[in-house]
Amino acid sequence: MPTPNTTFELTVDDMEMIEDALRSQKKSLSGEIVSAKAVDSDVKKALHGIQDLLGRLHNQKEFYRPRQGAYVGG
Repeated sequence: MPTPNTTFELTVDDMEMIEDALRSQKKSLSGEIVSAKAVDSDVKKALHGIQDLLGRLHNQKEFYRPRQGAYVGG
Protein backbone atom coordinates (compact mmCIF):
# COMPACT_ATOMS: atom_id res chain seq x y z
CA MET A 1 0.00 0.00 0.00
CA PRO A 2 1.51 3.40 -0.94
CA THR A 3 2.22 5.88 1.81
CA PRO A 4 1.05 9.51 1.63
CA ASN A 5 3.48 12.28 0.77
CA THR A 6 4.37 14.12 3.99
CA THR A 7 6.74 16.69 2.48
CA PHE A 8 5.40 19.54 0.40
CA GLU A 9 7.26 22.16 -1.56
CA LEU A 10 4.99 25.19 -1.48
CA THR A 11 6.12 28.77 -1.91
CA VAL A 12 4.91 31.69 0.16
CA ASP A 13 2.79 32.74 -2.82
CA ASP A 14 1.25 29.25 -2.97
CA MET A 15 0.33 29.46 0.71
CA GLU A 16 -1.16 32.91 0.24
CA MET A 17 -3.26 31.65 -2.68
CA ILE A 18 -4.52 28.71 -0.61
CA GLU A 19 -5.40 30.98 2.33
CA ASP A 20 -7.19 33.45 0.03
CA ALA A 21 -9.23 30.62 -1.51
CA LEU A 22 -10.18 29.30 1.93
CA ARG A 23 -11.19 32.77 3.12
CA SER A 24 -13.28 33.28 -0.02
CA GLN A 25 -15.05 29.96 0.53
CA LYS A 26 -15.61 30.84 4.19
CA LYS A 27 -17.11 34.21 3.19
CA SER A 28 -19.42 32.50 0.70
CA LEU A 29 -20.61 29.95 3.26
CA SER A 30 -21.10 32.66 5.88
CA GLY A 31 -23.30 34.53 3.40
CA GLU A 32 -25.45 31.42 3.02
CA ILE A 33 -25.96 31.31 6.78
CA VAL A 34 -26.91 34.98 6.92
CA SER A 35 -29.45 34.63 4.10
CA ALA A 36 -30.96 31.40 5.50
CA LYS A 37 -33.19 31.35 8.54
CA ALA A 38 -31.87 28.00 9.80
CA VAL A 39 -28.22 27.00 9.96
CA ASP A 40 -27.47 23.88 7.95
CA SER A 41 -25.25 21.54 9.98
CA ASP A 42 -23.18 20.69 6.87
CA VAL A 43 -22.44 24.38 6.26
CA LYS A 44 -21.57 24.81 9.92
CA LYS A 45 -19.19 21.83 9.79
CA ALA A 46 -17.59 23.19 6.62
CA LEU A 47 -17.04 26.59 8.26
CA HIS A 48 -15.46 24.97 11.30
CA GLY A 49 -13.23 22.85 9.07
CA ILE A 50 -12.08 25.87 7.06
CA GLN A 51 -11.34 27.87 10.21
CA ASP A 52 -9.46 24.92 11.69
CA LEU A 53 -7.35 24.56 8.55
CA LEU A 54 -6.62 28.30 8.42
CA GLY A 55 -5.54 28.10 12.05
CA ARG A 56 -3.22 25.17 11.41
CA LEU A 57 -1.67 26.96 8.43
CA HIS A 58 -1.14 30.05 10.57
CA ASN A 59 0.48 28.02 13.35
CA GLN A 60 3.03 26.55 10.93
CA LYS A 61 4.30 29.95 9.83
CA GLU A 62 7.59 31.26 11.15
CA PHE A 63 7.46 34.96 11.87
CA TYR A 64 10.60 37.08 11.84
CA ARG A 65 11.80 38.58 15.11
CA PRO A 66 15.22 40.15 15.58
CA ARG A 67 17.52 38.22 17.92
CA GLN A 68 18.71 41.35 19.66
CA GLY A 69 17.01 44.58 20.57
CA ALA A 70 13.38 45.43 20.91
CA TYR A 71 10.90 44.35 18.27
CA VAL A 72 8.97 47.28 16.81
CA GLY A 73 5.98 46.09 14.83
CA GLY A 74 3.74 47.90 12.43
